[in-house]
This record gives sequence, structure tokens and C-alpha cells, in this order.
Amino acid sequence: MTDQEQNRFSARAARYARVGANVGGVAARMAGTRLFGGDSDAANAVALTKALGGLKGPLMKVAQLLSTIPDAIPAEYAEELAKLQNEAPPMGAAFVRRRMAAELGLDWQNRFASFDFKPAAAASLGQVHRAVSHDGLALACKLQYPDMTSAVEADLKQLDVLLAIQRRMSPAIDAREAIKEIGERLREELDYRREAKHAALYGLMLDGVDQVRVPRMQADLSTDRLLTMEWLDGRKLLSFKDAPLDIRNRIAVAMFKAWWVPFSHYGVIHGDPHLGNYTVRGDEAQVDGINLLDYGCIRVFPPKFVGGVVDLYEGLRQGDEARIVHAYETWGFKNLSRPLIETLNIWAGFIYGPILDDRVRTVANGVEPGQYGRKEAFQVHQALKKHGGITVPREFVFMDRAAVGLGAVFLHLKAELNFYAQFNAAIAGFDQQVLADKQAAALRDTGLAR
Repeated sequence: MTDQEQNRFSARAARYARVGANVGGVAARMAGTRLFGGDSDAANAVALTKALGGLKGPLMKVAQLLSTIPDAIPAEYAEELAKLQNEAPPMGAAFVRRRMAAELGLDWQNRFASFDFKPAAAASLGQVHRAVSHDGLALACKLQYPDMTSAVEADLKQLDVLLAIQRRMSPAIDAREAIKEIGERLREELDYRREAKHAALYGLMLDGVDQVRVPRMQADLSTDRLLTMEWLDGRKLLSFKDAPLDIRNRIAVAMFKAWWVPFSHYGVIHGDPHLGNYTVRGDEAQVDGINLLDYGCIRVFPPKFVGGVVDLYEGLRQGDEARIVHAYETWGFKNLSRPLIETLNIWAGFIYGPILDDRVRTVANGVEPGQYGRKEAFQVHQALKKHGGITVPREFVFMDRAAVGLGAVFLHLKAELNFYAQFNAAIAGFDQQVLADKQAAALRDTGLAR
């Protein structure tokens, strides 16, 4: 075994031990609470958040995703996990040099006019460095942390432990299928060549949508674990939260189109609407649109799933119960009794509420972004405890994540839009077969077809 291999093996072993110790300790507390009384869910939630936040790894990202699924984890845990930030301790300059050499070769610096060793951003799977090409193009180099495949597998294994305990303590929702979905998407995020194809897909789907800009990828400066793309200048979204209303609304419309045009026309959705994944072009006087920066967590849905979204919308709008049930079954919900249908309708009424209301409005009145959906999730929890549990279908996970995340963005902006008009413009003339044909062509053209 070489020194490098030994170091990687040691790092992997240490990772397993650290994750196991941190999560195992909290799991024991959770089980103890159930069996013997003692610490409250709130106290255990704080302990879990501290353990995960200290790891700064994939498990933290998974926990954030889980916090948006109604009752996948207790409300106290969801509230604490929502506080986690996707920030990781950055790699130092010497380490970056070694990582870049491993990806592009020992002469890698000669391939750039300049390269900034101080990261512009650091997240759970990697960090971003600014650079300039020899022809003067500003670049963003997204460099993955080493041995992340092992880290992801270690974290997902420990998550299974936590959720097994959660199922015994509160079996209202079975999230095992959801975890399979999250695990699959997280593994895909490790493949930066795939992410480059996702970016090409978004460039194709959003061609003609002037409010959203997609960076161009630099294939000759990219590998499986290094993604180099055009640097798009922009400001953080939250810097506009006190801008004039028309500016905030313009940003909100761009966000809406960035998510729902690809979904309604191609069956593709961005599954991680994190505030750091986009910036705004312009200032408080004039906004030109948004930059969509990250393409790791992309979900391609079967056309029938998109048809289910439209069916549920029309069913709720027209009071057509048969169409509502058909939509749920299309998504993969099974054994739906009337009480369970009514329970699902609580969540559907919340998610679809703004787009069923033909007027200018906020997405939710008097709700803080971090609390968006919490009241409805509690109602779902109470109903499921009374009427029996339910399994969350895999394909529901990132659709739900996008809806909750996007709603929170609208709350941050305090946007006032006619969401009904925006949604109906997106689905106008919807035809499932047309979508299927467009999706197949787009995936083929970008090298994503299987």
C-alpha cells in the first residue's frame, strides 16, 4: 500500500469512526428517551445538530434535505437541522496545489493565466476557486474534497441507523424510499462530468428565458472531481431583501421560471434551491435576472410524474376527487384510504395554495422562511398518527424539496406575485407525450440519455 493509499485508508477509517461516534451517541439518547424518559426531543435535536454540524460533510447535506419532508423526522429535529449551513473548513493552499495536480497534472498552473488559492466558497462536498483563462475569461473552479465517495457511503450508513430508530419511535412516515432517492442523487453529485452535462441540459432548456443565465462549462479544464466553468458575476439574493418591491418581484419571477419551465416542459427539476446556488445580476435600481450556479442535484422525472402534478393541480382546482387520487397513485402512493387521502390533501393544499389563488399575494402571510410548511407538517403528523402510516415515494422527495425551498426564497424576498398566473403560463398547452419527446431529445443531445 502506497503512502497516499495509506493516508486515504486512514482518513476513511477515521471518518467512519467519527461519524459512528457522533451519530451513535445521539441515537442512544433518542432510544433512551423512548424507553426510559429523560431528554426531550428538543434537547436531542440540538445534540444531533451539533454532531452533524461538526462533521461538515455529506450527512449534513442529507439532513437538510430530510428537514423539508413532512414528518420524515420530528418537528424539533427539522427546526434544528434547518439551521445547518453548507460551509466546510476550506482546504489550504498547499492541499489545493496537490489536489489540482492530481486532477490536471503537475503543470496545471500553466493552464491558467491566474488562479486564486483562497476559496471563493466552501460547501459540504467541495470548494470553489476563482481563476482566469489565457484568453481572459473569468473562471470558477469547483474542486471536490478528497475521498468523498467513502465519506458519502459512511454518512448514508449512519443515517440508516438514525432513521431505523425514528421508525420505531414514530412510525407515521416511512422514509426508507426517500433515503434511497437522496442517496442516489448524492452519489451523482460526486460526478462532476455528469454535473457538466446537467449544466448543458439547463442551457438547452432555458434557452430563450432571458431572466436566467447558465454558465458555460470548460471541458478541457474539468475532470470527474474538478469542474471548471465560466464565472458569472452577481450579488447574493439576500442582499436584495430590502430592495424596492418591483425589484424583489423581478427576482422572484426569474426564480419561478428557473425551476418550473424546465419541469413543466422537460420533466427536470433542480432539487437543491439553496440560497448559495444562485446570484442576482444587477443592483437595487435594475435587475437583469439571476445566475444559476450549481447543477449537482438534478432530478429527471418520468413524464407521467409531471402529468400527476398537473392532474393534482386541476383536481384541486375543480374539486375532482378521482383526479386527485389518480395523481397520488401516479406518484407512487399506495393503499390510499379516505383518511390518508384527506391527510395528503393537507400538504397538497399548502404546496398548491398560492398557485390556486388567482390574485397578487405573498406565498404565505406572517410566516418566517425557516418555518415555511412547519404548521402543515405538524397537521400531517397528527393525522398520520391517528389514521396509519404511509411510505413516501422516491420521486416525491425532490419535488417536495423544490417546492418548499422555492417558497422559502419567495418569503425571503417578500415577493408579491400572481403565482396562479405564473404557474398557468408554465403549464399552458401541457401534453405529456410532447414533454416525453422533448425530454428524450434533450437528454440525448446532452449525453444524459441512458
